[in-house]
Parts: sequence; structure tokens; C-alpha cells
Amino acid sequence: MNILRLRRGYRNLKRYRQIISVFVKYGFSEILDRTGILTRLSFGRRISGPKSVPKGERSYAVRFRMALEELGPAFVKLGQVLSMRSFLIPKELASELAKLQDRVPPVPFEEIRGVVEEELGRKIDDCFGSFATIPMAAASIAQAHLATTKDGQKVVVKVQRPDAKSTIETDMDILMDFAQLLEKYVPEVRQYDPREIANDLAKTTRRELDFINEARNVELFARNFGSEPTVFVPEVFWDLTTSRVLTMEYVAGVKISDIERLDQEGFDRKAIAKNGARLLFKQIFEDGFFHADPHPGNIFVLPGNVIAPVDFGMMGRLDRELMDHFSYLMIAIVGKDVDSLVRSMIDLDIIDGKGDIRSLKLDILDVIDRYYGLPLSKINIRQTLDEGSEVIRRHGIKLPSNLMLLGKAMGTYEELARILDPEFDFIAEARPYVRRMISRRTSFKALYREFSGLLTDVYRVMKTLPRELELIVRDIRKGQLSFELRHHGMERLIGQADRASNRIAFSLIIGALIIGSSLIVLAGKGPNLFGYPLVGIAGFLTAGILGIWLVIAIIRSGRL
Repeated sequence: MNILRLRRGYRNLKRYRQIISVFVKYGFSEILDRTGILTRLSFGRRISGPKSVPKGERSYAVRFRMALEELGPAFVKLGQVLSMRSFLIPKELASELAKLQDRVPPVPFEEIRGVVEEELGRKIDDCFGSFATIPMAAASIAQAHLATTKDGQKVVVKVQRPDAKSTIETDMDILMDFAQLLEKYVPEVRQYDPREIANDLAKTTRRELDFINEARNVELFARNFGSEPTVFVPEVFWDLTTSRVLTMEYVAGVKISDIERLDQEGFDRKAIAKNGARLLFKQIFEDGFFHADPHPGNIFVLPGNVIAPVDFGMMGRLDRELMDHFSYLMIAIVGKDVDSLVRSMIDLDIIDGKGDIRSLKLDILDVIDRYYGLPLSKINIRQTLDEGSEVIRRHGIKLPSNLMLLGKAMGTYEELARILDPEFDFIAEARPYVRRMISRRTSFKALYREFSGLLTDVYRVMKTLPRELELIVRDIRKGQLSFELRHHGMERLIGQADRASNRIAFSLIIGALIIGSSLIVLAGKGPNLFGYPLVGIAGFLTAGILGIWLVIAIIRSGRL
């Protein structure tokens, strides 16, 4: 069972049973059957029970979302990652997964106290002036407690749940197993690239488990917005922060989605929408470092219509090359240049250039024509992204994960801005940033930097080329020039052929034992047992045991 890597013995097997039971309960047993996992783990049909949710009562999307919520943190994160790939999965499923809630009962305070004291190396009373025993929020990875420092400053202490890391590590292993099984046995899900999703999820979740990463994100974000009076970033208390405990300044603001309270306290919603948009555009077009989880619960408003984002666990990055390509995309869209747009997509490895490029160009042109020349206030970013997602899904285009995060963040900010101000023109606010980005990209300084880099590359090639050619010619003269051929996609076929040949050899050995034992019995030679030669009886018993073993192995493989 090579593909099913049961790394941690009983604990993994127990968790496998829990996961499979939940998926069967919510009506996904058919998919599990196709992967062969029920047979492989000898679960059979024993895991299904009377509490299963009838398929007719709820749609598959609702049942899938409920199953993920019941399975806990890693699976909730899986749903959130999938919801960000709305251009790959059905729209109904993406909308349902966007509703996923990561709320669980809090851990008892004594366990939280133990984590804090173990991490900080001191008694909790020696670290904080006060520490609330009841959390202000509890999620599957951590929970947040209100506290004060020794000098009386209000802080929020984010404490990792004691079992969070071990639970998530186990679930990550199992999710990778499931992804491989789905890719192998359920062809229709291959277009969603289950293994890539599982890898992205593992990388993101493991990064979130280390609160030092989040603290560094906060400080980098604070440096980027240090001169922006309309943005507030909470301070990190490094002396009270470790990989499992994060202490940050308390933000006493109003949730950006609480429209009624914003109005009651006299905030200017139009100004908030503008400030929020500027916050987003600076992240994308200037810094290349953006808050990738900007849902309403993570953004507060302070007096003066100041925006205060919190929870910096999930951040997105755009490197210089990606920002350059992104600028080309924006220039092509603004100029309605579909040829340049497709070339930029090929440069980004979004498409390989071997598909139906003409059909792709027509679909892109159709989307652009639908909005080109319209008043900016008539364009809805969310709707435009949805229509673009249809094109992406139809042509099997794969976007880098950071661009997926970017699309999700832009759509969320746009929705928030329109809630705050129904007349808000999101694209009009973006235009100056796009112009500055294009100006920077086409400025003399940028062109000089690019040309200098090109010259440097040419110089390096020309400097090393004579030596490389000399070595090649020398190897040719000595007859030592060799080529290495690598095959792709043959591993599965080789493995299956290897197993088949082993079973054939095993069968021949069993057959030889039976024939040899029969000849010994017929000859009647050697010591006897119950009137039959003892060696012959031993041969028959050995052949029988080996035969039963072979049959069981074939049945368990699911390929009888």
C-alpha cells in the first residue's frame, strides 16, 4: 500500500476512521469507494450508520461544507483554500465554502495557562498585570484573551491550543494521502490538482502555526504603512511573544461591517471606503505584500476613519517579477490588447501556449467588450472576477496561489467598500495606482535597470560559453560525452508491472511446491505422518499458507 502512507500508526488509523465516518455520514461514500480506501483500511461498510444525512435534504455543497466544519481546523482551512479557487470549482461550492466558520468551544483556562507559562518561562502573573480567563474569541488553532501588561497597557494574547500542532500534522498527512488517491482513482477531480491544493494548504497552515511568522508580518506591514495616517497597525510585544503565544496591542475599534454602530458613532462611511481602498491598492501596486484574509472580522475602524487590520497570519506576496508581469496585464487590459494579454499569461506560465489560443482570445475579448467604455461606477469587481473565473475554468488555466489570494482579497475589499458606500467607484480609486505602476514600469530608471540586467546576463553567458564549449569538445574527443534520458509518468506503470511480476513469481513458487509435494507423496519416501510422507505434508501446508496470503493481498489491493 505504497500510496497510503500510514506514518504514525494507530493515531493515523484512528483519525482515518473519524474522517471517513464523517464523509460517509454526509453522503460521500461513493467517492471513497472509488479511491479504494475503505477496502485498503478494512473499513468496509461498517463505518456507515443510521445518522447519515440524506442526500436529498441538502445540496452536495452544503453537505461538503458541514463535513469540513465537523472535521476541524485542517479541513476548515482546506475549505477556505478551495473557496479562493472559485475559478476552478463550481460556483455553488465556492459560495458555500466561503461560509465556513472556524469557531470551536474554548480550551479550559488551566490548559491555556500551561501553554503561556511554558512558552514564556514564567508564571502568568509575572508576565501580565491581568489576564482574562474567558477568551474573547476561540478558533481551532488558537484562542484570544484580553490582558494587560505590567505597565497597564491593554493587549490581546493569542494562545495556540495545546493539541493544535499534532492534530494538524496528522490531518495534513491524511489529506495528502486522500489527494493522491483522488488523483489516481477519480479522474474528474484531476483538473482541480488535489495534490497542489494539499501542498499549498500544508505550507500555509504550518506557517500559521508559528506565531513568530505572524509577528514578523505585523512589523513589515507596519513599516510599509508607517507614514500613512489613515492606517493603524497594532504593536507586537516581542518579550511576550513566542512561536505559540502572540501578544499584540489591543485595537478598540468598530468592525468595518457593523454599519449601524459606525453610523451611531458618527463615522464617515464614504471616507472609510476610500481609506480601505487605498490600503488595498498600496499593498498590491507598491508594496507587493498584502493582507490575504481581509474578511470583516479582521478589519476595524478607529476614530478619524482610520483603518486597523488585525490577524496577519495569512499574507500574500508579489515579487518584483510578478509585479512586472501584473503591470503588463493591466496595460494590456486598459489598452484592450488581447494579444499582449495572452503573451503576458504565457510569460507567467498561466497557460502553456499549446491550447486553443484563438478560442481563449475570443472569450477574453468578450469579457473585456462587456465592460469596456462603461462608466466606472457600473462595473462590479466581484461580477467581473466571476465572469473571468468562467473563462479560466473553461480553458483549464492555472493561476499561481499568490494571484488567487490577490483575487480573493480584491473581491472582499470591493464588497466591503460597496456596503459602506453603495456609490463607491472601486476602479476609479484604483486608476491612480495603476497609472503610477505603469509609469514606474515604463520609466527611464526601470528600463535602464532592465537593460542593465539583460547586459549582465549576456556578459555572464559570453564569459562562460568558451570554457563550456571547450569542455564539451574535450569530452567528445575522449568519447566521454553522454546523454541522460528521463521518463515522466512511467512510475505508476513500472510499479504495477513490478507487482504483477512478483505475484506471477510467487504463484510459480506455490505451484512448484504443490507439484513437488505431490511427487513426494506419490513416491512414499521419507519419514511418515499419518501414513503420508512428512516432507510432502509440510510442502502442501506451506503452499496453502502462501496461497491464502496471495489471495488476501490481491483482495486488499482492490484489483481482484
